[in-house]
Amino acid sequence: MSVDVDKSAQPPADAPPPHPEPIKAIPVRHYGRWVAAIVVIGLIALLVRAFASGNVNWGAIPQYMFNGDILKGLRNTLLITVLSMIIGIVLGVVLAVMRQSKNPLTASVSWFYIWFFRGTPVYVQLFLWFNLGLVFEYIDIMPIYKDEWSDFMTPFMSALLGLGLNEAAYMAEICRAGLNSVDEGQTEAAHALGMSHGKTLRRIIVPQAMRVIVPPTGNEVINMLKTSSLVIAVQYYDLLQSAQNVGRDSGVVVEMLILAAAWYLIATTVLSIGQYYLERYYARGASRQLPLTPLQRAKAKLSGGFNRSAGGVG
Repeated sequence: MSVDVDKSAQPPADAPPPHPEPIKAIPVRHYGRWVAAIVVIGLIALLVRAFASGNVNWGAIPQYMFNGDILKGLRNTLLITVLSMIIGIVLGVVLAVMRQSKNPLTASVSWFYIWFFRGTPVYVQLFLWFNLGLVFEYIDIMPIYKDEWSDFMTPFMSALLGLGLNEAAYMAEICRAGLNSVDEGQTEAAHALGMSHGKTLRRIIVPQAMRVIVPPTGNEVINMLKTSSLVIAVQYYDLLQSAQNVGRDSGVVVEMLILAAAWYLIATTVLSIGQYYLERYYARGASRQLPLTPLQRAKAKLSGGFNRSAGGVG
């Protein structure tokens, strides 16, 4: 039995295949996102309502923003932060190198230092330095320095030693992690070329380790700025102490604490921007093309908008 086929109705063999119908993509509805957004907006509204209904003198905050006592406390806070971080970084690098040393004595001393200062609260360390005058009458570093302990251990010195020596323990571990991140083949190649151990560290290991060391160090600087508020325990005149004094004298205690928080936020924001650009600088050797900075992205968007408005291609 044969079936007649109409060959004229079939497309020719060399004809292109018919185009498929376009797919209509239907986006998935994320109802949970809308619920989460509503909850967050509601919580923010409740927080704003609570502060708006409270008896807060908001006008006192800009009034005392640049008060002389507040600025003096801010200056002291920044000073103790910078000096403590310098001590922490320098001593931390030394401790990290000692920890990596093959000399068992130096490695053990470094391990004990890190163990002690990381294991005790910085608040306790501040009190300890401040009250050592109860057991030591004089400080005698022959033949460099000799004085009464009460004259030597001022509130500034107590804050500096308490914060700086504690920070050195954390910086030692950060530096050790950075040094260990560099492949051992780099050291072996440098020694094969006749470079000494110190020169290998300065020229080969440390520049490569900085990419790992810089990010946590930036976080430590920001954390140090906030931790410096603990020096009020040793009567050092910092931002928190000045805010409390001004608030007590003017009767706006809570407002001055909010002002201190605002200054801390401003300082940490500036430090965060500096950390971003420092990380970007040390990332040049690891990335072929660095991402655009926020300022570069803004300029690119503005130039693209101008080009489109002028009829060009953005």
